[in-house]
Amino acid sequence: MKGQPPDKGILPKRSSKRKNGKAAPSPVDRWFAEQGWTAQPFQHETWQYMSLQRSGLLNAPTGTGKTYAIWGGVVNAALLDTARAKAPGLRAIWITPLRALASEIAESAQRMCEATGLPWTVGSRTGDTTAKQRAAQKKQLPHLLVTTPESLHVLLSQKGSATLFKNLDWFVADEWHELLGSKRGVQVELALSRLKALRPRIGIWGVSATIGNLEEAMAVLLGVDPDADPDLTSEEFPTGRYDRGVLVRAQISKPIEMHTLLPERVEHYPWAGHLGLKLAKQLLPVIEASTSTLIFTNTRAQAEIWYHHLLEIAPDLAGAIALHHGSLDRKLREWVEHALDEGRLKAVVCTSSLDLGVDFRPVETVVQVGGPKGVARFTQRAGRSGHRPDAVPRIWFLPTHALELVEAAALRTAIGTNNVEPRQPMVRCFDVLAQYLVTLAVGDGFYPNKLFREVRSTFCFQGINAEEWAWMLTFITTGGSSLQAYDEFRKCAMDEDGLLRVTDRRIALRHRMSIGTIVSGASLSVKYLSGGHIGTIEENFINRFRAGDVFWFAGRSLEFVRVRDLTAFVVKSKATKGKIPSWQGGRMPLSSYMAHILRDQFAHASPTTGAAPELIAVQPLIERQRRDSIVPAENELLIERFKSRAGHHIVVYPFEGRVVHETIAALLAFRMSLLKPITFNMAMNDYGFELLSDQPIPIEEAIDNDLFSDAHLLDDLQRSLNATELARRRFRDIATIGGLVFEGFPGRHMKERHVRGNSALFFEVFSEHEPDHLLLRQAYDEAFNVQLDLPRLQAVLQRIAGQRIVLKDPERFTPFAFPIVVDRLSGMNLTSEQVEDRIRKMTEKLEKP
Repeated sequence: MKGQPPDKGILPKRSSKRKNGKAAPSPVDRWFAEQGWTAQPFQHETWQYMSLQRSGLLNAPTGTGKTYAIWGGVVNAALLDTARAKAPGLRAIWITPLRALASEIAESAQRMCEATGLPWTVGSRTGDTTAKQRAAQKKQLPHLLVTTPESLHVLLSQKGSATLFKNLDWFVADEWHELLGSKRGVQVELALSRLKALRPRIGIWGVSATIGNLEEAMAVLLGVDPDADPDLTSEEFPTGRYDRGVLVRAQISKPIEMHTLLPERVEHYPWAGHLGLKLAKQLLPVIEASTSTLIFTNTRAQAEIWYHHLLEIAPDLAGAIALHHGSLDRKLREWVEHALDEGRLKAVVCTSSLDLGVDFRPVETVVQVGGPKGVARFTQRAGRSGHRPDAVPRIWFLPTHALELVEAAALRTAIGTNNVEPRQPMVRCFDVLAQYLVTLAVGDGFYPNKLFREVRSTFCFQGINAEEWAWMLTFITTGGSSLQAYDEFRKCAMDEDGLLRVTDRRIALRHRMSIGTIVSGASLSVKYLSGGHIGTIEENFINRFRAGDVFWFAGRSLEFVRVRDLTAFVVKSKATKGKIPSWQGGRMPLSSYMAHILRDQFAHASPTTGAAPELIAVQPLIERQRRDSIVPAENELLIERFKSRAGHHIVVYPFEGRVVHETIAALLAFRMSLLKPITFNMAMNDYGFELLSDQPIPIEEAIDNDLFSDAHLLDDLQRSLNATELARRRFRDIATIGGLVFEGFPGRHMKERHVRGNSALFFEVFSEHEPDHLLLRQAYDEAFNVQLDLPRLQAVLQRIAGQRIVLKDPERFTPFAFPIVVDRLSGMNLTSEQVEDRIRKMTEKLEKP
């Protein structure tokens, strides 16, 4: 769907110069012609809308010229008014979610400005910007600024910030699909509400890869129509000016060329991780055949393992292969990026750190290790290859266990239909709002009534009411009813004109240091004893080490020496074995759409004519499952019941992903405990979950008592999952973002246990004395709606209610059950060698006739 015709009421004056009856080519068109390029239709469409001062969202495949489409529109529009083009001051802001993208985007803009004769300067401002550069920008910002959501909020916290944006014409949110659905996206919404008040006619554009809700994504970016609510109509939002935006879609078909590394033999009894590294030798010819290859893993620990293993089996790759993830030193990451762009690397093992936006033209092939858990993520990573309009993205899927072959078949089906997951926007993030209010108060200050109208024009806070707004103001001025006795929480004060400001320099400094919504576990710098920074590792991992212990990090074998001043000092080690660092939040949830197509693949997993090669390869496992139990049809829910030396087992297969299964398992365990006193151990993977007890499990009676009903769901979850503890964990991040907990100054961060302790203390105080505290309520909302994904859970239970439950009593563990049982063993206090020995003995027994 293309955008609607522009509103006549907002058309600017345009040049009427024509040649041979046609409109004269734009400056960017002429530059394209000089380069031997032909502008794509979607680029022309974007330039046309931007010349009409329209706002909108651009959706185009990776590598087709999205950046030039937007920058070209900015440049063409500027050159329509040559007198204004020569004026100094900030004219366009380009938001990028990754600091690594800033320099490349700025370089693209600089080339276009110079080639078209536009006398504009281009700069970037991120967390990596030097103090000297920031000082220069404080005196004079460039015309075009590439920055991050956090750095934009830092600019809003400066004195005289309104003057900085007085000539701003354009705001661009790049990779909007990545920001949408996160608190960083809420930061963008709030910043835009301020900029729209300062510059009512600002043009707003988002740049997005394909997601399932593009229209909603555009609506979130552009904000709520202020004229829809009479309370929001004001001089800042002139009646009739609100632009609902145009959606520009690139009609470019870039089919993804997908291959799968198939194992020579599929085991009947798979388990997570048993297959991946065994296929590493089959991966080597793929690397050799390509100029450069990106090997994506889902976690940083997995990236470390694969980098080490590839060098172990192919030593000749030394110097031609590199590692890239977010915990490595910035200079090391930048070196890898430059070397890859220059074609000096055959392969890079990476994580989501290279998911977005960076154009590496030498990259011909992408490898996905393990299930990506979502179609959008898979297509995004595939687009890192063939980064030219005429090139074909090529991706290889490398399964880490046999059942992931079915995931590969599901992905093959999905990319053929161009269906991907939506990104759900966040609402009522009061922690981000509290931070934003103090940000403005640190800067020029704000008038509460005027700002209320601005905030309500955002998608996130369109539903905030006057009572909640008054609470927010009380919170930032007195700390609220629970904290009013403490001066440090009296951050803002109102002057005689009704302006709310921060006057305490110490509070202002601490706040500027805390701006942002990315909260991670406390990290320690890793440095060589002789000097040289390597990266960062979470405090919880390094605290388990003693002097002399060896671990692998940044692709190097390192010997731990000591910790001093939040720095872990190490020396190089010659040891070939060592621990691999672990990071919190490593596992990604299976998306709802991915779960749907996965269930469909299992239901139709037969070697029919034209079947996907992955389904044909996995048939031995599927046939063994059918022999010992069943493969559930679309309208069936399979439950298997076993008895072993470990006890009584129930295994349920909703095929909804590990996160959903963890919640359903706890819910069912609670409901069955109401029928009889019983205790369970639980294990789960993306396909199902296990309940293990030392006594018979009353599964038939539970099914007869509506075991899977969604009635009383919230009450049962609160009783089964310890809702207070879930909310307490969410509150840790909320308290940090909302300004209750200060994590420390750079180089002097507070220890993780102190941060947890402080946030836990606030949680207890609010729970007892101020139960309606908005940040406390937000913690419970996030626990249920974000962490447990309550809407999805309810939909799953409703789906199951319409299915036929099939209860089977196999004589042994089935191929579907085996990886779940193994997952439970892996969580026990056993070494990897002990686990592998147990698994080997179990498979030998199961394979016996």
